[in-house]
Amino acid sequence: MVLTILLTALALLATAFIVVLGRAALKRGTGAPGPEAVVLGAVANFFDTLGIGSFAPTTAWLRFRKMTPDSFIPATLNVGHALPTMVQSAVFLVLLGVHVDPMLLVSCIVAAVAGAVVGAPLMVRAPVRVVQGIVGVALLIAAALYAMSNLDLMPIGGTAAALESRLLWIAVAAHFVMGMLMAFGIGLYAPSLILLSLLGLDPRLAFPVMASACAFLMPTTGFRYINAERIDLRIVIGIALGGIPAVLVAAFVVKEMPIEPLRWAVVVVVLYAAALLLRAAAKGDVPKA
Repeated sequence: MVLTILLTALALLATAFIVVLGRAALKRGTGAPGPEAVVLGAVANFFDTLGIGSFAPTTAWLRFRKMTPDSFIPATLNVGHALPTMVQSAVFLVLLGVHVDPMLLVSCIVAAVAGAVVGAPLMVRAPVRVVQGIVGVALLIAAALYAMSNLDLMPIGGTAAALESRLLWIAVAAHFVMGMLMAFGIGLYAPSLILLSLLGLDPRLAFPVMASACAFLMPTTGFRYINAERIDLRIVIGIALGGIPAVLVAAFVVKEMPIEPLRWAVVVVVLYAAALLLRAAAKGDVPKA
């Protein structure tokens, strides 16, 4: 019953999101997305489905290629990756959701959405230097997590499908904070996976939790970001168009592949982008697209 409700809600939310995004694109006279944005969406979401995450690599590429101003990045990430993540959530709910405690699943989703509701208006009003600094620090953390994964320093996790009451409250509180940080472009996947694994959850069952939390919170912030000034809708549409089929290919065709070499490559690129963002924040630079 819970899975049916969540899948139905996802379908309705995705439909509403497509309508709002389409209207905004038409109103602004947004042109067709460039091929680079489509490829970026495909690559980022393909590996996101395999567990790497999409926010840090996308942020690094956007900054490296100077595709959009730094202050546009959080909104572009949340809106652009929203639809691919919703597809990803539906896939994980169908494949693994039946094994997860419904209370844990729903509680983490609600907490993440609530956090995003708090974080979105803060991001919209935040000075450019603050956004640059936060995203730069987030990239450093992401690079550290990628390196830890390759060095086998990440928590192994347990075998549980549910958490006891005290641990459940810890997970809920943490996902509220993670949801708030998602509004600033700080990915939820890695922190959520680490936390749930430390609390004893089977790491495989963390995927429907973290994917669904993102799938519901990203359009929640996205509805606010779509009509904001600090967003690039051409890149958004390109990421979505490339990302949706890539999620399906990764989930049903490839399923798994060796990604350790890719993680090391991502570490290098992400560290470089973090250095650029933190330097810009320190100097007060506001680069143009």
